[in-house]
Amino acid sequence: MPEIQQLIQRHLPEHIQLDRLLEQGSRHLRCQTVHTVTIDKIEIPVRVIELGTRSEQAPVIGFFGGVHGVERIGTQVLLSWMHSLIHRLDWDEQLRHQLERVRLVFMPMINPGGIWQHRRSNLNGVDLMRNAPIDAMGPVPWLVSGHRISPRLPWYRGKRDDPMEAEAAALVETVRKRLLNAPFSLSVDCHSGFGRQDRLWCSYARTHKPMHNIAEVLALKRLYQNAYPNHHPYIIEPQSINYTTHGDLWDFLYDESVDDYPNNIFLPFTLEMGSWLWIRKNPRQMFDYFGYFNPIIDHRKRRVLRQHLPLFEFLMNATQAWRNWTPKPAQRPALTQAAIEEWFAK
Repeated sequence: MPEIQQLIQRHLPEHIQLDRLLEQGSRHLRCQTVHTVTIDKIEIPVRVIELGTRSEQAPVIGFFGGVHGVERIGTQVLLSWMHSLIHRLDWDEQLRHQLERVRLVFMPMINPGGIWQHRRSNLNGVDLMRNAPIDAMGPVPWLVSGHRISPRLPWYRGKRDDPMEAEAAALVETVRKRLLNAPFSLSVDCHSGFGRQDRLWCSYARTHKPMHNIAEVLALKRLYQNAYPNHHPYIIEPQSINYTTHGDLWDFLYDESVDDYPNNIFLPFTLEMGSWLWIRKNPRQMFDYFGYFNPIIDHRKRRVLRQHLPLFEFLMNATQAWRNWTPKPAQRPALTQAAIEEWFAK
């Protein structure tokens, strides 16, 4: 048993950290194992953790990480956020009162096999974020958009007509059961690796056309910029203006939400941490594939672990108070047109 713990500590310290957080926050948290990944005969659970009200009419915000195993900083940022919330609940009455009106869902380590092996894909060689049974509309970039050539190449979608990978299916079922049926829900999926700036992408990536709720996306962007004019400068935009992809899980879930829950609002976002900035500041990271997606130097990693917590706090507050800022029916046409002019006119 000590040997197994040492092996996990070496390859997957985030698992041990999560176990510790679950023990520390056991009075406040509700935890369920939705899948188990076996790595070298060691079983690692994929967990879903809930915090806050159980009311079915409450708004919900979901935090997701570790979809791409090599981008483990996403899992680490979420564990940092969970640590803050759990320890604040011991003394912060305002936070306790807020959680009576909003529900938080965490799925911080979706692909433990990929994290263990420093792979983007899961253990079957499938890119989970290209694994949904939908195709992009129109031209897409070659390979990076998802392909069915071989699991030896990155961005492999899996075989046509195969069921979704177990980790992808676990994420989809979690969102279906815990987010889509809420009157308002918002998801944040934490990734790294694109550009030198941090982006908060509206993660609808199957078409260059605006999504149905583009007015709400622009309203949230303006809300953040007005509330935090001097804070961390996120680029807030639709992902599709950069590139489109096949098989995106969030596209699949968003389309389902529009079809099955037309009276609810579901806004999927991706926090895309700009890892090229870490490489520019420490070019030696280029000699390590892992370094393309994660800060290596300790003080830079600590900065990343803390700098996104105000964003998470803002998104939690915006979710809880969603009725105060989402556009009314009479406002939506003008806000939709403004969003099209800002993001899609070119």
